[in-house]
Amino acid sequence: MTRSSLRSILGRPSRRAALAATLMAAALPFIGWGTAHAASLEEIKKRGYMIVATEDDFRPFEFIKDGKPTGFDNEMVEALKKFAPFEIRQEILPWTGILAGVATGKYDIAITAAIITKERTASLDFTSPIADATHYFVKRKADGSIKTIKDLNGKTVGVQAGSALLGRLPELKAMIEKEGGKMGKVVEYTSYPEAYQDLALGRTDYVVNTVINLKTLVAEKPAVFELGLPVSGKSFPAWAIKKGNTDLLAFMNDFLAKQKANGTMGALQKKWFGEAFDLPVSFTPEF
Repeated sequence: MTRSSLRSILGRPSRRAALAATLMAAALPFIGWGTAHAASLEEIKKRGYMIVATEDDFRPFEFIKDGKPTGFDNEMVEALKKFAPFEIRQEILPWTGILAGVATGKYDIAITAAIITKERTASLDFTSPIADATHYFVKRKADGSIKTIKDLNGKTVGVQAGSALLGRLPELKAMIEKEGGKMGKVVEYTSYPEAYQDLALGRTDYVVNTVINLKTLVAEKPAVFELGLPVSGKSFPAWAIKKGNTDLLAFMNDFLAKQKANGTMGALQKKWFGEAFDLPVSFTPEF
């Protein structure tokens, strides 16, 4: 689905999203490039290091605390440093530059919670899933007007620009229409903390994100936010590698399999998500 067709379904983003739209417009043309070189596993071994990109603010997967990177993915990076026979060089950056950077070979892998989508698999390969990413909505605790999907009729929703959640909003649109309502205004944000701030201030009515992220938000601010209902079908996040880099993909899947087997991954899932997941080895997305 193109951005123009998505806008025709959901409506134009607000002026607050102008910067996000500009950033994504600049990044998207590179996603389809197949000519850019991505280092193979053998080349990475020869040069002695692998470049991994992680996000700067996506709790509980990756974020900065007291000046240091932390969260599930950052702890997995530490485990990877012990596992890999080469140096791991980490680049921490905003979400909007990560997948484009991997697709063009700037980074070897995105160790971030990138949701596996049909569109993304055209230019990227994904490791085994690392968590559950079913989409939910979150609302203000004090807002008694939203209890069911039907109550989302005409309400303003916030979502991160360029995210898979934005691309799957048509699922929510269909759910609302099935209840006799219509999708309200969609506001795109460069980051979820900004979206949550606007929700708390009443500038939007609800925000859509993955269940893990929203459970973390509600646990941190239970007096402000309340978890809503599922607004998507099955969905999983994984780490992204440039399409066709099969040896590197196999290496990373071997790393993940070993972390599952030795209990490291399950322990980190419980620590950061509150539960360990029974995940598929691979996932083919419908959307």
